[in-house]
Parts: sequence; C-alpha cells; structure tokens
Amino acid sequence: MKTLSLAALIAAALAAPALAQSAGDWTVGLGVGSVMPKDDTGTLAGTLKSEVGDDTRPTVTVEYFVRDNLGVELLAATPFEHDVRVKGVGRVGSVKHLPPVLSLNYHFDTGSAFRPYAGFGINYTGFWGEKTTGALAGSDLDLESSWGWAMQAGADWWLNDRSAIRGTLRYIDIDSDVSLDGTKIGEVEIDPVAVQAAYVMKF
Repeated sequence: MKTLSLAALIAAALAAPALAQSAGDWTVGLGVGSVMPKDDTGTLAGTLKSEVGDDTRPTVTVEYFVRDNLGVELLAATPFEHDVRVKGVGRVGSVKHLPPVLSLNYHFDTGSAFRPYAGFGINYTGFWGEKTTGALAGSDLDLESSWGWAMQAGADWWLNDRSAIRGTLRYIDIDSDVSLDGTKIGEVEIDPVAVQAAYVMKF
C-alpha cells in the first residue's frame, strides 16, 4: 500500500505542471552563464594564433509565447570580459562584449514536469573596452561588432505551475575583424559554446 501511495504521489507531481507554457504567457529567467570560445580563434598578422579566454556572468532571459509551446526569447547579460592571448607570446590584451540573442524556441510537451526545448535565432555582439598589455602594450586594439546565428537546446524542470529550474547549452556564431593601430590584422572566430543555469518564473 505504501509503495502504491508513493508511486501515486510521484505521478501527480510529474503531471501537475503539464500545461506550463501556453499562448500569451511570459517567462523571465534569472541565472548565470559561462561563455567559452573555441580553442583556436584564428590567425592574426599572418602567423599569430589567437586565443580568447572564458568568462562567467549573470544572465536574464525574457520569453513570450506566441502559441502553446512556441516562444520568442531574448537573452541578455551583464558585460562579459575576455583575455586575448597569442600562442607563444601570452596575454596581449582584453575586451568586453555583450552578445544578446533573439531566438524562436519550441518547448516539447512531455506531459510531465520535465520539458526539453530547442531554439534557433540571431545574435548581435558588440565589443568595447579593448585594452592591450604585454607585447602589444600601448597599441590601439579594436574588434568590430558581429552579426551571426545561434542555436540552443535546454530543459526546464517545473517545480510548480509558476516556476522552474532551467539548464541551457548554446552555440553562438561570433566572428569579428581585428584592427591594430588602425590596420586590419585578421579575423577572430570566437564561436563560443555558452552554458546557462537559471531560475524561471512564469507570468
């Protein structure tokens, strides 16, 4: 009898939030995200292999459901700051950026508290605050803004019909022309994987 009662409670808990996302709903997710550029981000000045470091910052998502299970989401964050390195030379500078992403997400209706989703969208990345050090100390480093595509996969675990815990994995296409003292010296292909964990609230 106790085993049956426990099974019934688990089943009820899983089924309770099955209608978590409906047309007209808004969700806001507050969390933290880590942006991890690919290992080899390109060649500068013909022969210098560049590397861009990781960074972790607070994030926020806002999503509006245009239909049941189909939402338009905006990802924002506080500014990320990345070290810039050249292989064999070391750290040569740093740069700040913001990579807001606008996505169309489909949330799969599993009939339970666990609801995976997938999305595809566009990204705009603005760079500023470039600083130089080491071998490039005193030089003027500039990275141009970037447009690219983005895709993501994630899942929500609904705690009740108003709140959930979310995990997300994204790929963002970020390529930027690099100039030093006004002369273009190459392009960096940052193309990061971004991992995010968040607490989601539905309104």
